[in-house]
Amino acid sequence: MYFTKTTLLALILLNASLSVADTVAPKSVLGQLHLPVGFKLSIFADNVPNARSLALGDNGVVFVGTGREGKVYALQDNNNDGVADVHYTIAEQLTMPNGVAFKEGSLYVTEISRIIRFDHIIQQLAHPPKPTVVYDQLPTDAHHGWKYLRFGPDGKLYTAVGAPCNICDPDKEIYASLVRLNPDGSNFEIIAHGIRNSVGFDWQPDTGALFFTDNGRDHLGDDIPPDELNQWAAKGDNFGYPYCHGGEIVDPEFGADKKCSQFVAPAWKFKAHIAPLGLRFYQGKQFPTAYQKQLFVAQHGSWNRTEPQGYKVVLIKFNNGKPVAEEDFISGWLAKDGTVLGRPVDILTLANGSLLISDDKLGVIYKVDYQGKP
Repeated sequence: MYFTKTTLLALILLNASLSVADTVAPKSVLGQLHLPVGFKLSIFADNVPNARSLALGDNGVVFVGTGREGKVYALQDNNNDGVADVHYTIAEQLTMPNGVAFKEGSLYVTEISRIIRFDHIIQQLAHPPKPTVVYDQLPTDAHHGWKYLRFGPDGKLYTAVGAPCNICDPDKEIYASLVRLNPDGSNFEIIAHGIRNSVGFDWQPDTGALFFTDNGRDHLGDDIPPDELNQWAAKGDNFGYPYCHGGEIVDPEFGADKKCSQFVAPAWKFKAHIAPLGLRFYQGKQFPTAYQKQLFVAQHGSWNRTEPQGYKVVLIKFNNGKPVAEEDFISGWLAKDGTVLGRPVDILTLANGSLLISDDKLGVIYKVDYQGKP
């Protein structure tokens, strides 16, 4: 696989930034993390190297995609004690199999350049079948090549194709886009442009609106541009990359002849470089009313900011269908001395209303339960 010098440098810097606290025991991290009163955090599963995207299958099976690890896992809590007691490896030697989605007995996995499917997987966890290729015409670029994968309310598969660079004007329509296709790989279509790197999306309850995170460009400074939460409304929407960032910052290299008013502005602006990834509207019944239908977002954390920030799970509060406030839900993965204890990636709601949160640094899945007053 070919990497540009810029990509290699970014990967080297990223790996260097993650070298601190690599040997920290997951259970010792729990005592460093802070949640609102009434919530309890525990370890659902450890020894899940590079755990990233999450999907819920039948019988409570949790599927976990990875990145550089190249594996897909399945976890199962057979005795319902809140801890996964069975751990399967569904596939290995894949190319950045970040995205996982489950529908009608089949597990879908997206690698950098293709989407594959494992049929009747629940009955074959210990001896997974060979996958069927659903679609194999995605770009092979490693830079922003890892992909999220979800089924939408329309039954279609949704994923995003990142920009093959930090900042550039890609010469192919497929880059920096949001796409969807039928589960059998047919009717592939690009539904939005101007999206630098989205690794998380979900549909709002009641309205059905699609919200997604987008990671802003680097090397404009520590505090700009903001990372984004965007709302997709119609096919052809353009969210500005590489010409405009955060709805108001014209790019100094590519935006000279553009106005930010030409593009869809963010629904919500995060701080710069916090790297928002997976997100989930809470639709469980366990958490208090104040959390119902509100949005949890995993902030993976900055990799090249002078003073790191992010490394938390936040709650985005909505009113009348629109985001209006942001508050910390879980913090402490970034210690006061700058030590990085973990990096949250994705969020999943279990049938009993618990939340699972993946951490690709420690290779664990956390579980959040509410045990306070009803």
